[in-house]
Amino acid sequence: MGKRRKARELALQLLYQLDLQEESSPEPHLDEFWMRHPVDAEVREFTESLIRGTKLHEAKIDEMISGYAQNWEIERMAVVDRNILRQGIFELLWAEEVPPKVAINEALEVAKKFSTQESSRFINGVLDRIHKELRPSD
Repeated sequence: MGKRRKARELALQLLYQLDLQEESSPEPHLDEFWMRHPVDAEVREFTESLIRGTKLHEAKIDEMISGYAQNWEIERMAVVDRNILRQGIFELLWAEEVPPKVAINEALEVAKKFSTQESSRFINGVLDRIHKELRPSD
């Protein structure tokens, strides 16, 4: 597994935990998280950038999910799916070093590992609509 994929999976795990605990800041949890999941500096740095960026833009991201996830209330989504979408949207719109198609593909790969086949299709649909509407030239 590549370093960035590992970072995305770790980020999802902490985002999931923060969501369940209704925590807005990851900072109090990072030291303990890294004690349980020791990784090299490159993985840690990318993981933390995903977590912090996703949490920083979470309100805007959640508005987007509500608008693009037709017939779904964000509160009723599976916690793992909601956080895969949040992280995917963050990468798609704010992580400029990540090409949009890579952001979408990586979100789908993480969804295949941590969620269901049906969820992967749903996540793909939402991310694809956002990509086509908000980044059509990419």
